[in-house]
Amino acid sequence: MIDLPTSSGAGHGQLRAALAGQYRGALVMLQEAVKRCPDDAWSHGTPDNAFWQVAYHVLYYTHLYMAPNVDAFEPWPGHQGKVQNEDALGAPDKPDSGLPHLPEVYAKEDVLAYASFLYDRLDEMLAAIDLDAEESGFPWYALPKLDHQLVNLRHVQHHVGQLYDRLRLLLGPGMPWVSRRAARS
Repeated sequence: MIDLPTSSGAGHGQLRAALAGQYRGALVMLQEAVKRCPDDAWSHGTPDNAFWQVAYHVLYYTHLYMAPNVDAFEPWPGHQGKVQNEDALGAPDKPDSGLPHLPEVYAKEDVLAYASFLYDRLDEMLAAIDLDAEESGFPWYALPKLDHQLVNLRHVQHHVGQLYDRLRLLLGPGMPWVSRRAARS
């Protein structure tokens, strides 16, 4: 097992920079997938969820899990609340809720704006996280906060991989790989 430095250690700045670089790389890949998605594939559920739903879902959970804890989460200003499945994926319907099942379709521009919103705030969001915390801050994830951030990154890449695979089937090869993205200048 690797002994990671505590927040008072000199290595935590490097760890935050590495996390920020990986999040940025993943967000750039997601943005590229959104930009390349053909308009006729954007809102069609193939195989189960439409392209926009998967893209919004990954942004919503990336954002949520970048919060120090569930109570500190503040949704993106363009978020459509007051629906049963705010993350945009079609979980089972709750007929007694009185709320719409899913939000209205987010346009590509909306999803790209959300990705940019997260990209631009990564350093500030990571600075607010106690990477030494023994709890993730989310009761459904019983693991330390640093582990939770790594799970969050894997979640982003899992769905970006799904979207890239859909695009390869529609458009052929040629989707770019981004290993890391530095801060915008």
